Amino acid sequence: MKKNMIVGQSGGPTAVINGSLYGVVSAGLNKTDDIEHVYGMINGIEGFLHDTIMDMRPLLESKELELLKTTPGSYLGSCRYKLPEDLSDPVYPTLFQKFDALQIGYFFYIGGNDSMDTVSKLSRYAASIESPIRFIGVPKTIDNDLVMTDHTPGFGSAAKYVASTVREIAVDASVYDNKKSVTIVEIMGRHAGWLTAASILARKFEGDNPVLVYLPEANFDPEDFISKVETALQTTSNLVVCISEGIHDQTGIFICEYASNVGTDTFGHKMLSGSGKYLENFVKDRLGVKVRSIELNVCQRCSSAMLSETDLSEAVSSGAFAVDAAISGETGKMIAFSRVSDSPYELRFTTEDVNHICNQEKTVPAEWIIRDGSDLSDDFITYARPLIEGEVNIPKENGLPKFAYRKH
Repeated sequence: MKKNMIVGQSGGPTAVINGSLYGVVSAGLNKTDDIEHVYGMINGIEGFLHDTIMDMRPLLESKELELLKTTPGSYLGSCRYKLPEDLSDPVYPTLFQKFDALQIGYFFYIGGNDSMDTVSKLSRYAASIESPIRFIGVPKTIDNDLVMTDHTPGFGSAAKYVASTVREIAVDASVYDNKKSVTIVEIMGRHAGWLTAASILARKFEGDNPVLVYLPEANFDPEDFISKVETALQTTSNLVVCISEGIHDQTGIFICEYASNVGTDTFGHKMLSGSGKYLENFVKDRLGVKVRSIELNVCQRCSSAMLSETDLSEAVSSGAFAVDAAISGETGKMIAFSRVSDSPYELRFTTEDVNHICNQEKTVPAEWIIRDGSDLSDDFITYARPLIEGEVNIPKENGLPKFAYRKH
Protein backbone atom coordinates (compact mmCIF):
# COMPACT_ATOMS: atom_id res chain seq x y z
CA MET A 1 0.00 0.00 0.00
CA LYS A 2 1.33 3.40 -1.02
CA LYS A 3 2.09 5.98 1.67
CA ASN A 4 2.64 9.73 1.62
CA MET A 5 5.86 11.56 2.41
CA ILE A 6 6.58 14.88 4.06
CA VAL A 7 9.67 17.06 4.05
CA GLY A 8 10.74 20.08 6.10
CA GLN A 9 13.62 22.48 6.52
CA SER A 10 15.06 23.70 9.80
CA GLY A 11 17.75 25.98 11.18
CA GLY A 12 19.65 28.64 9.25
CA PRO A 13 19.43 28.46 5.45
CA THR A 14 22.30 27.74 3.09
CA ALA A 15 22.70 28.60 -0.56
CA VAL A 16 21.81 25.00 -1.51
CA ILE A 17 19.24 23.98 1.11
CA ASN A 18 16.59 24.24 -1.59
CA GLY A 19 18.74 22.07 -3.82
CA SER A 20 18.34 19.32 -1.22
CA LEU A 21 14.61 20.06 -1.11
CA TYR A 22 14.45 19.74 -4.90
CA GLY A 23 16.24 16.39 -4.68
CA VAL A 24 13.83 15.03 -2.07
CA VAL A 25 10.67 16.34 -3.74
CA SER A 26 11.54 15.41 -7.31
CA ALA A 27 12.56 11.90 -6.25
CA GLY A 28 9.39 11.53 -4.19
CA LEU A 29 7.19 12.64 -7.06
CA ASN A 30 8.90 10.10 -9.32
CA LYS A 31 8.44 7.15 -6.94
CA THR A 32 4.80 6.66 -7.88
CA ASP A 33 4.84 2.95 -6.98
CA ASP A 34 5.62 3.75 -3.35
CA ILE A 35 4.53 7.35 -2.72
CA GLU A 36 1.10 8.88 -3.29
CA HIS A 37 1.46 12.49 -2.15
CA VAL A 38 4.45 14.68 -1.34
CA TYR A 39 3.85 17.30 1.33
CA GLY A 40 6.02 20.12 2.61
CA MET A 41 6.07 21.38 6.21
CA ILE A 42 5.90 25.15 6.33
CA ASN A 43 8.26 26.36 9.08
CA GLY A 44 9.50 22.89 9.92
CA ILE A 45 8.24 20.66 12.70
CA GLU A 46 6.94 23.69 14.59
CA GLY A 47 4.75 24.65 11.64
CA PHE A 48 3.61 21.07 11.24
CA LEU A 49 2.32 21.14 14.81
CA HIS A 50 0.11 24.03 13.70
CA ASP A 51 -1.05 22.14 10.57
CA THR A 52 0.80 24.39 8.12
CA ILE A 53 1.64 22.11 5.20
CA MET A 54 1.49 22.32 1.44
CA ASP A 55 1.17 19.94 -1.49
CA MET A 56 4.41 19.96 -3.48
CA ARG A 57 3.08 18.53 -6.77
CA PRO A 58 1.79 21.90 -8.07
CA LEU A 59 5.42 23.08 -8.15
CA LEU A 60 6.13 20.41 -10.74
CA GLU A 61 3.09 21.35 -12.79
CA SER A 62 3.94 25.09 -12.70
CA LYS A 63 7.61 24.35 -13.52
CA GLU A 64 8.67 26.22 -10.35
CA LEU A 65 10.23 23.05 -8.98
CA GLU A 66 13.31 23.57 -11.17
CA LEU A 67 13.72 27.09 -9.77
CA LEU A 68 14.15 25.67 -6.27
CA LYS A 69 17.68 24.55 -7.09
CA THR A 70 18.95 28.13 -7.33
CA THR A 71 16.56 29.87 -4.94
CA PRO A 72 18.24 31.21 -1.75
CA GLY A 73 16.72 30.99 1.70
CA SER A 74 14.52 28.11 2.84
CA TYR A 75 11.58 27.78 0.45
CA LEU A 76 9.40 26.02 3.01
CA GLY A 77 10.42 28.38 5.79
CA SER A 78 12.37 27.34 8.86
CA CYS A 79 12.20 27.07 12.64
CA ARG A 80 14.45 26.55 15.63
CA TYR A 81 12.05 24.39 17.57
CA LYS A 82 13.55 21.93 20.04
CA LEU A 83 11.56 18.78 20.72
CA PRO A 84 11.47 17.72 24.40
CA GLU A 85 14.15 15.34 25.67
CA ASP A 86 11.49 13.33 27.45
CA LEU A 87 9.89 11.04 24.86
CA SER A 88 6.85 10.68 27.10
CA ASP A 89 5.98 14.35 26.50
CA PRO A 90 2.49 14.77 24.99
CA VAL A 91 3.92 16.49 21.88
CA TYR A 92 5.02 13.12 20.49
CA PRO A 93 1.63 11.40 20.34
CA THR A 94 0.23 14.65 18.95
CA LEU A 95 2.78 14.62 16.13
CA PHE A 96 2.22 10.97 15.31
CA GLN A 97 -1.56 11.42 15.27
CA LYS A 98 -1.02 14.13 12.68
CA PHE A 99 1.34 11.87 10.71
CA ASP A 100 -1.26 9.09 10.74
CA ALA A 101 -4.03 11.47 9.65
CA LEU A 102 -1.96 12.35 6.57
CA GLN A 103 -0.96 8.71 6.04
CA ILE A 104 2.72 9.65 6.25
CA GLY A 105 5.11 6.79 5.65
CA TYR A 106 8.28 8.78 5.03
CA PHE A 107 9.63 11.84 6.88
CA PHE A 108 12.61 13.90 5.69
CA TYR A 109 14.21 16.78 7.58
CA ILE A 110 16.82 19.00 5.96
CA GLY A 111 19.03 20.70 8.49
CA GLY A 112 22.09 20.76 10.70
CA ASN A 113 22.98 19.46 14.13
CA ASP A 114 19.80 20.47 15.93
CA SER A 115 17.67 19.17 13.05
CA MET A 116 19.37 15.79 13.32
CA ASP A 117 18.39 15.88 17.00
CA THR A 118 14.77 16.15 15.85
CA VAL A 119 15.17 13.16 13.50
CA SER A 120 16.77 11.18 16.32
CA LYS A 121 13.93 11.85 18.76
CA LEU A 122 11.18 11.15 16.23
CA SER A 123 12.78 7.90 15.07
CA ARG A 124 13.31 6.72 18.65
CA TYR A 125 9.72 7.51 19.57
CA ALA A 126 8.53 5.70 16.43
CA ALA A 127 10.49 2.63 17.50
CA SER A 128 8.97 2.77 20.98
CA ILE A 129 5.42 2.63 19.60
CA GLU A 130 6.33 0.36 16.67
CA SER A 131 5.37 2.98 14.10
CA PRO A 132 6.34 2.05 10.52
CA ILE A 133 7.17 5.66 9.58
CA ARG A 134 10.74 6.05 8.35
CA PHE A 135 12.74 9.12 9.39
CA ILE A 136 15.73 10.37 7.41
CA GLY A 137 17.92 13.44 7.96
CA VAL A 138 19.37 15.30 4.98
CA PRO A 139 22.42 17.33 6.07
CA LYS A 140 22.93 21.02 5.57
CA THR A 141 25.08 23.65 7.26
CA ILE A 142 27.61 26.22 6.17
CA ASP A 143 29.47 25.45 9.41
CA ASN A 144 30.49 22.00 8.07
CA ASP A 145 30.45 20.68 11.63
CA LEU A 146 28.37 17.50 11.33
CA VAL A 147 30.28 14.37 12.31
CA MET A 148 30.49 11.12 10.35
CA THR A 149 30.41 12.92 6.99
CA ASP A 150 33.27 14.33 4.92
CA HIS A 151 31.43 17.61 4.50
CA THR A 152 27.93 19.06 4.32
CA PRO A 153 25.89 20.67 1.54
CA GLY A 154 26.05 24.43 1.94
CA PHE A 155 29.67 24.60 3.04
CA GLY A 156 31.13 24.60 -0.48
CA SER A 157 29.08 27.58 -1.68
CA ALA A 158 29.62 29.49 1.57
CA ALA A 159 33.36 28.79 1.40
CA LYS A 160 33.39 30.07 -2.17
CA TYR A 161 31.58 33.21 -1.05
CA VAL A 162 33.99 33.79 1.83
CA ALA A 163 37.09 33.26 -0.32
CA SER A 164 35.78 35.52 -3.10
CA THR A 165 34.66 38.26 -0.72
CA VAL A 166 37.89 38.23 1.28
CA ARG A 167 39.81 38.46 -2.01
CA GLU A 168 37.78 41.55 -2.98
CA ILE A 169 38.30 43.07 0.47
CA ALA A 170 42.07 42.49 0.19
CA VAL A 171 42.22 44.17 -3.22
CA ASP A 172 40.19 47.11 -1.93
CA ALA A 173 42.52 47.50 1.06
CA SER A 174 45.61 47.46 -1.14
CA VAL A 175 44.78 50.66 -3.02
CA TYR A 176 46.14 52.71 -0.11
CA ASP A 177 49.43 50.88 0.17
CA ASN A 178 51.29 54.03 1.24
CA LYS A 179 49.64 53.98 4.67
CA LYS A 180 49.48 51.12 7.14
CA SER A 181 46.04 49.66 7.82
CA VAL A 182 44.42 46.55 9.28
CA THR A 183 41.13 45.05 8.10
CA ILE A 184 39.57 42.44 10.37
CA VAL A 185 36.97 40.16 8.77
CA GLU A 186 34.67 38.32 11.18
CA ILE A 187 33.26 35.07 9.79
CA MET A 188 30.62 32.68 11.15
CA GLY A 189 31.76 29.76 13.29
CA ARG A 190 31.02 29.27 16.98
CA HIS A 191 33.14 26.21 17.79
CA ALA A 192 34.18 25.01 14.32
CA GLY A 193 36.28 27.23 12.09
CA TRP A 194 35.73 25.56 8.71
CA LEU A 195 34.23 28.65 7.11
CA THR A 196 36.93 30.99 8.41
CA ALA A 197 39.54 28.52 7.19
CA ALA A 198 38.08 28.94 3.68
CA SER A 199 39.42 32.51 3.65
CA ILE A 200 42.91 31.17 2.87
CA LEU A 201 41.58 30.16 -0.54
CA ALA A 202 41.68 33.89 -1.33
CA ARG A 203 45.49 33.90 -1.39
CA LYS A 204 47.26 34.12 -4.73
CA PHE A 205 50.86 33.83 -3.57
CA GLU A 206 52.99 33.18 -0.48
CA GLY A 207 52.43 35.94 2.08
CA ASP A 208 49.28 37.21 0.37
CA ASN A 209 46.24 38.35 2.37
CA PRO A 210 44.71 37.20 4.58
CA VAL A 211 48.05 36.92 6.35
CA LEU A 212 46.56 35.91 9.70
CA VAL A 213 43.62 33.49 10.16
CA TYR A 214 42.23 32.58 13.59
CA LEU A 215 39.90 29.67 14.29
CA PRO A 216 38.06 28.72 17.52
CA GLU A 217 39.85 25.36 17.54
CA ALA A 218 42.94 27.14 18.92
CA ASN A 219 43.12 29.41 21.97
CA PHE A 220 43.39 33.09 21.08
CA ASP A 221 46.01 35.16 22.90
CA PRO A 222 45.37 38.93 22.43
CA GLU A 223 48.99 39.84 23.21
CA ASP A 224 50.36 37.30 20.74
CA PHE A 225 47.82 38.59 18.20
CA ILE A 226 49.03 42.18 18.58
CA SER A 227 52.63 41.06 18.22
CA LYS A 228 51.84 39.15 15.02
CA VAL A 229 49.90 42.09 13.57
CA GLU A 230 52.76 44.48 14.32
CA THR A 231 55.27 42.12 12.69
CA ALA A 232 53.07 41.49 9.63
CA LEU A 233 52.61 45.24 9.06
CA GLN A 234 56.35 45.55 8.44
CA THR A 235 55.99 43.57 5.19
CA THR A 236 52.28 43.93 4.39
CA SER A 237 51.19 47.52 4.81
CA ASN A 238 47.49 46.74 4.24
CA LEU A 239 46.95 43.72 6.43
CA VAL A 240 43.82 41.55 6.28
CA VAL A 241 43.04 39.31 9.26
CA CYS A 242 40.21 36.75 9.28
CA ILE A 243 38.70 35.53 12.54
CA SER A 244 35.89 33.19 13.55
CA GLU A 245 33.13 34.76 15.61
CA GLY A 246 33.80 32.13 18.30
CA ILE A 247 37.49 32.74 18.98
CA HIS A 248 38.20 32.48 22.70
CA ASP A 249 41.05 32.79 25.16
CA GLN A 250 42.70 29.89 27.02
CA THR A 251 40.07 30.03 29.77
CA GLY A 252 37.24 29.56 27.26
CA ILE A 253 35.95 33.14 27.39
CA PHE A 254 34.82 34.32 23.96
CA ILE A 255 36.70 37.40 22.76
CA CYS A 256 33.38 39.12 22.05
CA GLU A 257 32.60 38.74 25.77
CA TYR A 258 35.56 40.97 26.58
CA ALA A 259 33.40 43.88 25.46
CA SER A 260 29.84 42.83 26.34
CA ASN A 261 27.52 40.13 27.56
CA VAL A 262 25.97 37.78 25.01
CA GLY A 263 22.55 36.17 24.96
CA THR A 264 21.58 32.58 24.17
CA ASP A 265 19.21 31.02 21.63
CA THR A 266 16.51 28.39 22.26
CA PHE A 267 19.07 25.59 22.07
CA GLY A 268 21.27 27.25 24.70
CA HIS A 269 23.94 28.37 22.21
CA LYS A 270 25.55 31.75 22.86
CA MET A 271 24.66 34.27 20.15
CA LEU A 272 28.06 35.57 19.16
CA SER A 273 28.97 38.78 17.39
CA GLY A 274 31.36 41.59 18.07
CA SER A 275 34.74 39.83 18.15
CA GLY A 276 35.85 41.81 15.10
CA LYS A 277 34.71 45.13 16.56
CA TYR A 278 36.49 44.39 19.84
CA LEU A 279 39.75 43.59 18.05
CA GLU A 280 39.34 46.66 15.85
CA ASN A 281 39.40 48.90 18.92
CA PHE A 282 42.15 46.80 20.51
CA VAL A 283 44.49 47.21 17.52
CA LYS A 284 43.64 50.88 17.19
CA ASP A 285 44.46 51.56 20.82
CA ARG A 286 47.67 49.52 20.86
CA LEU A 287 49.18 50.27 17.43
CA GLY A 288 47.57 53.56 16.41
CA VAL A 289 47.02 52.48 12.78
CA LYS A 290 43.90 52.71 10.66
CA VAL A 291 41.66 49.73 11.46
CA ARG A 292 38.26 48.59 10.30
CA SER A 293 36.24 45.47 11.00
CA ILE A 294 33.79 43.77 8.67
CA GLU A 295 31.23 41.18 9.75
CA LEU A 296 30.11 39.05 6.80
CA ASN A 297 27.02 37.95 8.75
CA VAL A 298 24.07 36.33 6.91
CA CYS A 299 25.53 37.07 3.47
CA GLN A 300 27.70 33.98 3.96
CA ARG A 301 24.65 31.74 3.87
CA CYS A 302 22.06 33.64 1.81
CA SER A 303 24.06 34.54 -1.30
CA SER A 304 23.29 32.43 -4.35
CA ALA A 305 25.36 34.57 -6.72
CA MET A 306 28.46 32.40 -6.15
CA LEU A 307 26.88 28.96 -6.01
CA SER A 308 29.36 26.12 -6.29
CA GLU A 309 28.30 23.65 -8.97
CA THR A 310 29.80 20.82 -6.93
CA ASP A 311 27.88 21.90 -3.84
CA LEU A 312 24.55 22.19 -5.65
CA SER A 313 24.95 18.88 -7.44
CA GLU A 314 25.74 17.09 -4.17
CA ALA A 315 22.80 18.74 -2.39
CA VAL A 316 20.35 17.57 -5.07
CA SER A 317 21.82 14.07 -5.17
CA SER A 318 21.81 13.68 -1.39
CA GLY A 319 18.12 14.58 -1.30
CA ALA A 320 17.29 11.99 -3.93
CA PHE A 321 19.46 9.39 -2.17
CA ALA A 322 17.51 10.02 1.04
CA VAL A 323 14.25 9.02 -0.66
CA ASP A 324 15.81 5.83 -2.01
CA ALA A 325 17.17 5.02 1.46
CA ALA A 326 13.77 5.45 3.10
CA ILE A 327 11.97 3.37 0.50
CA SER A 328 14.56 0.62 0.92
CA GLY A 329 13.66 0.44 4.62
CA GLU A 330 16.19 2.70 6.39
CA THR A 331 15.14 4.93 9.25
CA GLY A 332 16.85 6.93 12.00
CA LYS A 333 19.66 7.73 9.57
CA MET A 334 21.39 10.77 8.12
CA ILE A 335 22.74 10.88 4.59
CA ALA A 336 26.54 11.08 4.80
CA PHE A 337 29.24 11.96 2.28
CA SER A 338 32.22 9.66 1.90
CA ARG A 339 35.15 11.00 -0.12
CA VAL A 340 36.69 8.41 -2.39
CA SER A 341 39.55 10.57 -3.71
CA ASP A 342 40.77 14.17 -3.84
CA SER A 343 42.13 14.14 -7.39
CA PRO A 344 40.11 13.38 -9.33
CA TYR A 345 37.49 14.38 -6.80
CA GLU A 346 35.05 11.53 -6.21
CA LEU A 347 32.29 11.07 -3.66
CA ARG A 348 29.75 8.46 -2.66
CA PHE A 349 26.69 8.65 -0.41
CA THR A 350 26.09 6.45 2.63
CA THR A 351 23.75 6.45 5.62
CA GLU A 352 24.83 6.82 9.23
CA ASP A 353 22.97 6.39 12.51
CA VAL A 354 21.60 9.85 13.34
CA ASN A 355 21.86 9.09 17.07
CA HIS A 356 25.65 9.12 16.73
CA ILE A 357 25.58 12.44 14.85
CA CYS A 358 23.21 14.78 16.66
CA ASN A 359 24.65 17.00 19.39
CA GLN A 360 28.23 16.34 18.22
CA GLU A 361 30.56 18.77 16.45
CA LYS A 362 33.30 18.14 13.91
CA THR A 363 36.12 20.64 14.18
CA VAL A 364 39.04 21.47 11.91
CA PRO A 365 41.82 18.91 12.57
CA ALA A 366 44.43 20.28 14.98
CA GLU A 367 47.25 19.20 12.66
CA TRP A 368 45.89 21.52 9.95
CA ILE A 369 46.27 24.57 12.23
CA ILE A 370 49.81 25.97 12.12
CA ARG A 371 51.95 28.97 13.09
CA ASP A 372 50.77 29.05 16.69
CA GLY A 373 47.11 29.08 15.67
CA SER A 374 47.29 31.89 13.10
CA ASP A 375 47.28 29.93 9.83
CA LEU A 376 46.35 26.67 8.11
CA SER A 377 48.31 24.05 6.21
CA ASP A 378 47.90 23.05 2.58
CA ASP A 379 45.93 20.03 3.77
CA PHE A 380 42.90 22.26 4.17
CA ILE A 381 43.29 23.59 0.62
CA THR A 382 43.40 20.03 -0.72
CA TYR A 383 40.25 19.26 1.23
CA ALA A 384 38.26 22.40 0.37
CA ARG A 385 39.18 23.27 -3.20
CA PRO A 386 37.05 20.59 -4.93
CA LEU A 387 33.98 21.72 -2.97
CA ILE A 388 33.96 25.24 -4.41
CA GLU A 389 34.45 24.27 -8.06
CA GLY A 390 32.09 25.05 -10.93
CA GLU A 391 29.74 27.82 -11.95
CA VAL A 392 25.93 27.62 -11.83
CA ASN A 393 23.73 29.30 -14.41
CA ILE A 394 20.97 31.02 -12.45
CA PRO A 395 17.75 31.64 -14.46
CA LYS A 396 17.01 35.33 -14.95
CA GLU A 397 13.92 37.41 -15.55
CA ASN A 398 14.20 41.05 -16.64
CA GLY A 399 17.94 40.75 -16.01
CA LEU A 400 17.51 39.70 -12.38
CA PRO A 401 17.73 36.22 -10.79
CA LYS A 402 14.46 34.30 -11.01
CA PHE A 403 13.52 32.56 -7.79
CA ALA A 404 10.68 30.37 -6.55
CA TYR A 405 8.48 32.10 -3.98
CA ARG A 406 6.04 30.25 -1.78
CA LYS A 407 2.51 31.58 -2.15
CA HIS A 408 1.05 32.74 1.18
